[in-house]
Amino acid sequence: MKLWVGLGNPGARYAHNRHNIGFMAVDRIAADHGFGPWRSRFQGEVAEGTIAGGKVLLLKPGTYMNLSGQSVAEAARFHKLAPPDITVFHDEIDLAPAKIKVKTGGGHAGHNGLRSMHDHLGDAYHRVRLGVGHPGQKDAVPGYVLHDFAKADADWLDALMHGISDGAPALGTGDTAKFLNAVALRLTLPRSSNTRNVASQPKVAPASVAAPEEDTRPPLQRLLDRFR
Repeated sequence: MKLWVGLGNPGARYAHNRHNIGFMAVDRIAADHGFGPWRSRFQGEVAEGTIAGGKVLLLKPGTYMNLSGQSVAEAARFHKLAPPDITVFHDEIDLAPAKIKVKTGGGHAGHNGLRSMHDHLGDAYHRVRLGVGHPGQKDAVPGYVLHDFAKADADWLDALMHGISDGAPALGTGDTAKFLNAVALRLTLPRSSNTRNVASQPKVAPASVAAPEEDTRPPLQRLLDRFR
């Protein structure tokens, strides 16, 4: 069994926050891959299903972000899972919006959900880092991540969620490259080899060609100049 955890805060108030992109990811996976209904367990909500032939337990901790590790550790102990069996989906302010990276181990970089995970499980679990961008100033980060995504983010956010769902089977088998490629396919607009968005490209006026100047030299002079 694998344990896939989405980090976020419970309740409608936080549902569309940038900090809740981890919840959004596991919700999309559950909906697209026929997981069972969400039910209360392990101080959170869980849904069970199968990905790439293997059993996966999805978990959304209900402990609030700062105490996420309590819920995850309880689920891991019950199912006798080690950190390498756990993958966590979380927001990442150090990545631009729509960027995604997969990482195993390392520091928590000040992320309170990961800090709690480290405290309860160590750092050997896997992470799917979902870029939400940075507000520009450190003291603005809490308000930024606890604010809803802007309307302008809707398209890339939807594409990212469906890409994660598309790539879930690859993630389940440990094929990180294939997983990231599935996400990239959703985020990249397809281009035809014959039509390369010509209509949208700026039109450039053809360069003007100067007419040749009239040669006013006498014939004899032109002949002499030719052999100089």
